[in-house]
Amino acid sequence: MSNTKQRRKFLKAGSIAAATGFFTNLLGGNIDAQQPASSSPTPNSPTPSLPDSLSPRLPASEYDGFSRFKPSRGLDPDSDYYIGKLVPGFRKAADGPAPFEAPDIAKLPYKLDNGVKVFELVPMAVQQEFHPGVKMNVYGYNGSMPGPTIEVTQGDRVRIIVTNELPEDTFVHWHGFELPVQYDGAATLTQNPIKPGKTKVFEFDIHEEGTFFYHSHVAMQEAFGQVGWFIVHPKKVFDPPVDRDFGLLFQNFHVPPTHTISDSWAMDWNWHTINGKSGPYTTPLVCKHGERVRVRLLNFAPMQHHPVHLHGHTFWVTGHEGARIPKSAWVPRNNELVGVAQASSFEFIANNPGDWIFHCHMVHHMMNHMVKQVGPRIRNDASVDQYLANLSSRPQVDPSRGDKFATPGYPQKMQGMEMSKEFMKAIWSRKEVRGMRANYAMSVKGLMTVLRVLPDDLYELVMNSDQPVEKGAVFAEIVRRFGDPGEYEAATKMMM
Repeated sequence: MSNTKQRRKFLKAGSIAAATGFFTNLLGGNIDAQQPASSSPTPNSPTPSLPDSLSPRLPASEYDGFSRFKPSRGLDPDSDYYIGKLVPGFRKAADGPAPFEAPDIAKLPYKLDNGVKVFELVPMAVQQEFHPGVKMNVYGYNGSMPGPTIEVTQGDRVRIIVTNELPEDTFVHWHGFELPVQYDGAATLTQNPIKPGKTKVFEFDIHEEGTFFYHSHVAMQEAFGQVGWFIVHPKKVFDPPVDRDFGLLFQNFHVPPTHTISDSWAMDWNWHTINGKSGPYTTPLVCKHGERVRVRLLNFAPMQHHPVHLHGHTFWVTGHEGARIPKSAWVPRNNELVGVAQASSFEFIANNPGDWIFHCHMVHHMMNHMVKQVGPRIRNDASVDQYLANLSSRPQVDPSRGDKFATPGYPQKMQGMEMSKEFMKAIWSRKEVRGMRANYAMSVKGLMTVLRVLPDDLYELVMNSDQPVEKGAVFAEIVRRFGDPGEYEAATKMMM
């Protein structure tokens, strides 16, 4: 049996596979789950399979040289299927658009009033947890930063009731919408300010479709984080439909050491968040092997652009904040520069199983709370207690340095960044990270998250089952099926 056929056979082992014992070793057996599982069974080995009614929907696996289930390019750059360009997902257009998912951001509920969708939006000061236990004082809406997602359909009429709970005037701009000018929210150019404690009602029809957002039109309030998604699904579902529609909202803040309030006048930024969280507290995007995936990425940084890179896949840029791009102008990328206040949509076939990092490629955006490497950070994490014990006179400093300083550009690894047990407990409390390598959190920092591409059965195990999953077990199983298990190295024990 060919490798392709074997892989396809594994894909037919779905959510019941764990219950039948296929993943006994993964789910609490006495093996070290960081070690790779045994090699693939021989063609004669029995493999559990789903009833026909539960079999994965596989419209096709090969399209003019492009494979839905393994990394491939295709045979002709002019083909509709080159690098998966128009390869359909499993979702049908008749099913409607895929629900928008922005991890860690709630959706704003609405009420219907004679066919009008009525939303209530509250600008306010909020406390946002960038990291477990690390809470920052920022501005947001309805108790969160970013604010909750407004999700509607092209052709809807909306009424948004804005009540200002900030201690100062505010405005709300509906970014990208072509609406009556008095509702544009461009500060005093188009309307009077919304005073503290006062309410303003915005009501308009939506003829557009695409990726939009709302935000304060007071510059310092923007720098303090006031923004939220405003997603408009097309009345006619885009072709080809996607199975997943994810959203990642990038923001930057300058928070000095020991502070919890961002310096909105700063020209530099040392805290970076995706959907209000900083890596590794960012929640992974999880999809099934072979699905068609859309990721909308919005850059709401005050002044910094983001070259965004997805590992393991090549995507097509299919839209910007203005509108969907005609297919003839789509561009294949694995790194896309997203400018300030811009949004880009990426689409791709998730044909490469694994845990793939998805991150800004600016070096200073790939770390948390970046500060100068001084004091104990460059002295082998030495304690500063002796200096604190005698503030009136400075104790003698040992000027000796280790061999590492003999190298120009001494080691740049930051010291003193260990993660506590409480921190790690919060990191591992989310279902989306189940079965990832035990030290995955060490590589995910700042403007970083993870795209997880899982075969159907592993997806069900991670996302929909209550069974315990050892750290590294799912990753090791993917290596066993699709990688080179003989060369796989177990994760080292993470230092706390």
